[in-house]
Amino acid sequence: MGILDLRPVLVGLAGVLVWAVAPPAPAEAQEPFEGIEIELVETDDDGTVSVLLGVGPDAAPESVEQLALQVDGRAVEVVVEPVVAGTVERTTVLALDVSKSMRGAPLAAARDAALRFLETVPDDVRVGLVTFAGSVRQPVAPTTDRDAVAEAVGAIVLGAGTRLHDGVARAARATGSEGARSVLLLSDGRDRGSRLDVGRAATVVAGTGAGIDAVALEQRPRDRRLLGELVREAGGTVVDATDESALSGLFAAEADALERQVLLSFTRPAGVAGEVTLAVLDPASPGAPLDSALVSLGSVAVPPASVSETSTTVSRTAFLVGLGGLGLGLLVVTAVALGAARGPTRAQSQLAAYLGTAPSESAGSGLKASAVGLTDRLVRPDLEQRVARRLAGAGLEVTVAEWLLLRAGLVLAPAALGLALGGPVLMVLGLASGGVLPELWLRRKHSKRLAAFGAQLAETLSLMAGGLSAGLSVAQAIDTVVREGQEPMAGELRRALSEHRLGVGIEEALDSVAERMGSDDFAWVVMAIRIQREVGGNLAELLTTVSETLREREFLRRQVRTLSAEGRLSAWILGCLPVAMFLFLFFTRGEFVRPLYTTGVGLVLLATAGMLLALGSFTMSRMVKVEV
Repeated sequence: MGILDLRPVLVGLAGVLVWAVAPPAPAEAQEPFEGIEIELVETDDDGTVSVLLGVGPDAAPESVEQLALQVDGRAVEVVVEPVVAGTVERTTVLALDVSKSMRGAPLAAARDAALRFLETVPDDVRVGLVTFAGSVRQPVAPTTDRDAVAEAVGAIVLGAGTRLHDGVARAARATGSEGARSVLLLSDGRDRGSRLDVGRAATVVAGTGAGIDAVALEQRPRDRRLLGELVREAGGTVVDATDESALSGLFAAEADALERQVLLSFTRPAGVAGEVTLAVLDPASPGAPLDSALVSLGSVAVPPASVSETSTTVSRTAFLVGLGGLGLGLLVVTAVALGAARGPTRAQSQLAAYLGTAPSESAGSGLKASAVGLTDRLVRPDLEQRVARRLAGAGLEVTVAEWLLLRAGLVLAPAALGLALGGPVLMVLGLASGGVLPELWLRRKHSKRLAAFGAQLAETLSLMAGGLSAGLSVAQAIDTVVREGQEPMAGELRRALSEHRLGVGIEEALDSVAERMGSDDFAWVVMAIRIQREVGGNLAELLTTVSETLREREFLRRQVRTLSAEGRLSAWILGCLPVAMFLFLFFTRGEFVRPLYTTGVGLVLLATAGMLLALGSFTMSRMVKVEV
């Protein structure tokens, strides 16, 4: 009988004993610092650096108190404390989708979620509200007044459209520029009608430095992907809400995240400034950092270097001359751009030869074309019609875009020159002069051309009556005036005759002349021609009678203008005298008038004097104006 080997049995019994005594291993190890994130770094003037740290819900408070920091690999002594009111400014803006797709249960759930967020968010957090549908609105700016925000949430009104991109950009800008800032977005669809695309909206959000968290309510995969693209480019996260019941929990979780934030403070190490790598470490396992970020700790104060007497500096006179030259250069560039016109095209030359007018110049493709084209796109149609009528009445052969571009140059150049020579006061005067003087010049040119047109009207009717008596038609009689008359009458009738040759009725063409020139007398003449063509009669005799009447009226108008010349001259002198005296004292004894625009009482007196001067000038102008 052999000897029994008991060693395998003993080894098996030992393994069973070890298994029975050892505690069962957990299925998954729990991270004590899960969710640690650097959210804000601020540096005070005294060198104290504050780091706002986001803490996940599973992180133990006693473990958070033992966190360590490293600056470029160098350990620093840190103080860990909860965020108390006033330590760090924190702002959150609620951006809510109020399109019509939120009607019913989704809107009620969104209101409940927002109210729960207001109830649970820390008291020091400023909360604002931005709503977006067909338009973007900001009912409440960021504030600690929870009642005001709750009232605005309760007063939400649905609308058509979903300007998601514009709403996100508006909410990011509403967070301000100081402290920890975030946007909590709720949307149930994709963008419809925004002026900004995804890339531009993400750029705006990133430029503000605000974080963004989005809640996607029952969105389709494509809409969810577009929202994720916007939020991802802005450095945020998107959370899906499968139904309305999940909104309150998600908003409450966002408020709880603000409640769990802690503040780490340390003194900036000597010699450390600019961009550094800031790392948060777990002292128990100093391996990979829990979170790291490239941040700026400000600059170290350096005493100003002394300037030797031989150093070259720019004097104030040279600076003012240079700034004035910049304004004059802007004016010259504008004039050159408007004067750099191209020659007429072949089609323009042929059309001008047919119409009997001078060929117009093509826009070209240079500096003028670019500037005029940009201005033309910015001009509204109604403004273009009004300005075009006035330019045509004044006899200016420029387009509306060219005139507005010239006006812009005439506003900026005097403003820059005034800023260089006399500071803000002369800058305001330059802006006013550049904006008002071209308009006054255009009105005067228009009125002078209209006066010349009215003075030639009686003679024109006599010429037309003579032609009609000789057997000519109305168009032929007008052509006689065009060939033998003078400007502006000949030019306006030439244009009317050209329109008639292109198929426009002669009465309609003459009506356009009356409207363009703003002449009631000529409008009555056109009305008389139209009535005569409908009922018959001797048109030559009618025009002769009207011509005599207009001569008498023109004689009476000139007599009235002569008798009222003294009153008009007095109005001009009394209106310009206070302004001229102010400018004289400003340049000769500036200290006498400086209190008028540097003190509150002086500004009130200046505004009152301006209103009284305007009222007096208007009253005197009405007194000497006599309608004939």
